[in-house]
This record gives sequence, C-alpha cells and structure tokens, in this order.
Amino acid sequence: MSTMPLPAKASLSQLRTRAKELRKAVLKGRPDAIERARTHHPAYGDPASFTLRDAQLTVAREYGVASWGELMEKVATELVEGRELHRYFGVELNNETWDLLDQIDETSPVLDQERLLYGAYAACLHWLEAGNEANHARGEHLIARVAVRIGRGELALQHARRCLQLIQTHPEHMSDWDEPFAREALARALAATGALPQARAELERAQQLTERVAEAGDREVLHTELAKQPWFGLTL
Repeated sequence: MSTMPLPAKASLSQLRTRAKELRKAVLKGRPDAIERARTHHPAYGDPASFTLRDAQLTVAREYGVASWGELMEKVATELVEGRELHRYFGVELNNETWDLLDQIDETSPVLDQERLLYGAYAACLHWLEAGNEANHARGEHLIARVAVRIGRGELALQHARRCLQLIQTHPEHMSDWDEPFAREALARALAATGALPQARAELERAQQLTERVAEAGDREVLHTELAKQPWFGLTL
C-alpha cells in the first residue's frame, strides 16, 4: 500500500487531531474516509464500530509506521531529549488516555482495558521524572478514573486517596480545581467499593469546592466531569 511522509515538524497533537477527524468522518459514512480505513487498517470492518484507536492505527499506517505507539515515538524523538522527553510523553499519554476514557469500560476487550490502564500509569511515571507534585497528583487522579471505568474499584480507591494526600501535603503547587477533582475521584472509588455514605460525603465536598473555583471555564470542566457516569447509585 502507498504511504506518505510525515510533515515537517510534525506534532503528536496534530496527528491526534487527524485521527479524531478520521474517526468522525468514518462514522458519518464519508466515502473518502472509509477508503482510507479500508486501505490502511488491517482489520477494518463495520464503520459504526470504528474507534479512535482504529483511527490512530490507520493514521500510523498512512505514514508507513506499524502502530500508533511507534508513530508517537518517532515524532517525539525528533523533537525532544532527556527531561523534556519525559514531559512530552507525560502530556501525550495523559491526553490520549483521556481521549479513550469514554470509549472503554469493563465490557471492552481485556487488552483495551489494560492498555488504557497502562497508559495512565505511564503518563504518571513520566510526570514523576519531569513534573512536580501537582503533576503527580493529576496522574494519580487519572489512574483512579481509569480503574473505576474498567471495574477495578479497590485499585481506584488506592490511587484516589494518594491523589488527595498529595494535594493536602503540597497545597503550594496546586490549582484551586485540584482538590475538587481529587474528591470526585475518591467519591467514585468509594461508591464503586460499596461505601456509599462516605462516597456521598466526598461527592458533596467535591460539589462545594467546585463552586469556589475562580475561573468559570475550570468550573465548567468540573461540572462536566461530575455529570459523567458511573456513580454506582449515587445521584448528583
């Protein structure tokens, strides 16, 4: 199959956008997008089940690279070195995991669940090398959210508690939205493990702290995340 060269000074954010746009186009039934998927995806099937991961693989193959991970590595090594490489991967793995979070749950194939969890762990590890305590706390939050999503409540509880501990120990590094996010993750994990009274208390605290966040845009992000399931029987 024919491939094309990477654009000069390619960035993974540009490539991720390309993959998102391809997925949307395939789901809408655009013939050119479907032809791209058929040409480059080794197991292309029903357009309605074309996931973001499928789109990422298609884009990687379009550039002559075997996988999305190899494409990410190729672009990253051309851009940065050393500590900046850790920062780069921390950002990219974090963003990719959030992109996939709504598409994968405990009913998804086990490999997809594991890759989602490993992506969250990898992002946190890179931030331990390149960031500060705030980055660490946000990495713990993401791991907790992923663990809840794939049905691993006890694991989620462990990381949610670590997230809140970091925020309380290092307030000087935190933004005003870090604690409500931590309380949200802890509430989900407690609910997932059956501790509903404690979960209710944490959820109410998260809601109270959300209203104290200074920037309207940050409050809106928190409201959006709080509205997302699963809440395991809790009502907002």
